[in-house]
Amino acid sequence: MMKISGRITWCCVALLLALTSVSAVQKELDSIDDLKQINFRQSVPKHSLLLLHWFANKIDIDNNDIIRLAFDLNSGDYGSHHYGNFEGLLDPLPRGNQHRYYTIGNLYREAPIQLPPYVVHPRRQYVGENRDRIIARVRDPNIEGRVHRRIDRVFITQHYDTNENLGTPYDPDHTYRITINLLRQIREFAVGQNQQQLMHLRNRFGSSADGFDIVNTWGELACLGLLLYIVFQEKPSSNQQNNRPENEINPWNGINSYIPRILPSFGDVVVNINDAEDHEAIRTTGNIIAVPRINVRRSFRYNPKD
Repeated sequence: MMKISGRITWCCVALLLALTSVSAVQKELDSIDDLKQINFRQSVPKHSLLLLHWFANKIDIDNNDIIRLAFDLNSGDYGSHHYGNFEGLLDPLPRGNQHRYYTIGNLYREAPIQLPPYVVHPRRQYVGENRDRIIARVRDPNIEGRVHRRIDRVFITQHYDTNENLGTPYDPDHTYRITINLLRQIREFAVGQNQQQLMHLRNRFGSSADGFDIVNTWGELACLGLLLYIVFQEKPSSNQQNNRPENEINPWNGINSYIPRILPSFGDVVVNINDAEDHEAIRTTGNIIAVPRINVRRSFRYNPKD
C-alpha cells in the first residue's frame, strides 16, 4: 500500500513539473500587437526586438511556411552555439537525432560572421547588456553539405538579470515562442526601404508616427525605427485599424495627401493649392470646406469668429 501511495505521489510531482515546464513555452507572440503587451521597459531588454528584427530578415520563409537558415550554426556564426536545454526551459526534443536547439545572438562571442552594427552597437536606449537570445530548433543539424537548414520553432528569451542572483540560466517567465505570422510581419520592416514603403507600413499598422521625423532620425534604418516606435510608444487599441488603405494619410502629419477631406469651420480659412494649373490661394468662408483632390499643405491660418 505504501509503495502504491509513493508511486502516486511521485507521479503527481512529475506531472506538476511537466505542466510547469510546458506553461513556460506556451506563451506565444503571434503579431506586433502581441509585442506591445510585453513590458520592455521593466522586464525585457529593448535590445531583444533589435535581435528579433535582424533574425526575421535573415531567414527565408517559403509559401508553405517553411523556415530555412542560410548560415552555419555549428561554426558559431552570429554568436550561435548548441543549447542543451538541460534546465527544461523548452520541450524535449523529438526522439532520434534529427533535431537540435541553438542559441543565437551572443554579442561577446567570437564569430566568423558578426551581427550587424545596429545590433552590436545599438543606440543607448536599446542596449541590452547581452542578455537576450534567439533560440531555434533546427532539423537535421548534422547533415554535412546542407546549407539551408530547416527551423521548425523559434523563441526569444533572456538570461536572468544579475540583480536577481539566479545565475546564468534563461528566464522561463520571459521566454516566448515566435510564430511565423509575427516573423512575416517583422520582415515587412526590412532595412533599406524607401519613404513611400515606410508610409505604407505606417498606415498598414495604424501608427501615428511622424514619418519625416523617423527618416531624419534613423536614415536607412527608418523602417526599423518605425517598428520600434510602434511597439514601444503605441499601445494596442480596440479602435486601431491595422489594415488601413495605403493612400489614407493624414495631411496634418507632414505628409502630402490626395484624399478629399471635410474640415470644420474656423471662420476664414486659406488653403494653399500646389497644382501645376493653379497656384493661387483660395479664400473660402462658410460652415464646411470641401477640399478637392489637391496637395494640402500643413500650414494654414484661420480667424476665429469670436
